[in-house]
Amino acid sequence: MADYIKVQLTDELRKKTLDLLEKSKRGKTKAGLNEVTKAIERGNAKFVFIAEDVAPKELVMHIPLLCEEKNVPFSYVATRKELGDKAGLGTTTSVVAVIQADTEAELRDLAAKIAELKK
Repeated sequence: MADYIKVQLTDELRKKTLDLLEKSKRGKTKAGLNEVTKAIERGNAKFVFIAEDVAPKELVMHIPLLCEEKNVPFSYVATRKELGDKAGLGTTTSVVAVIQADTEAELRDLAAKIAELKK
């Protein structure tokens, strides 16, 4: 497990994460390290998805810390390819932030379940 991964998700939470990511792509999202970092800092991000297989890991190590500082919930996706595919990008990406989505209640529910795992 990489250093920036704060919690190990269960299989059920992984599936729910991917489902919500796919549903959220219909809303407004930002992808890529710079765009997501700006969205978090500006308070626009509602939820952040981070790929687990980013190399070098230093590229995304600041994202979970920044999310915790700004109280933005986040979750992990196994690979950059899977993250890009589920977000509807057609390319790989390290991070995706949901800015606006119809699934905000579901995202809050997922965030609560992940928070329980962190305890």
